[in-house]
Amino acid sequence: MRKSLATIGMSVAAALASISIPALATSSAFASPVPASQIMPVAEQAARPQVAARNRREPHPEIRKAITALESAKNAMQHASHDFGGHRANALAACDRAIEQLRLALQYDKR
Repeated sequence: MRKSLATIGMSVAAALASISIPALATSSAFASPVPASQIMPVAEQAARPQVAARNRREPHPEIRKAITALESAKNAMQHASHDFGGHRANALAACDRAIEQLRLALQYDKR
């Protein structure tokens, strides 16, 4: 609610700054603390976080997707009703090793 009121206040201030009334133009009682040239339109304010998010793209989305897929497969195997002759335990261990290696790869890339 506060953000919307602040946004409305800035919009009203911008609108008032664009109105040219001689009596108000000479009075400092109605002057905006921010010059009209520095007030950013609301649509532009809303677009800025999206631009910042686009600039911070994940450097290795495929690795993140692989980790998520392995974690999902591991969860499915843990809740399986059958042991598959001991192969489930080996598959779970292999998933753990694969996830660990992928995380190490991400850490290595940060260097």
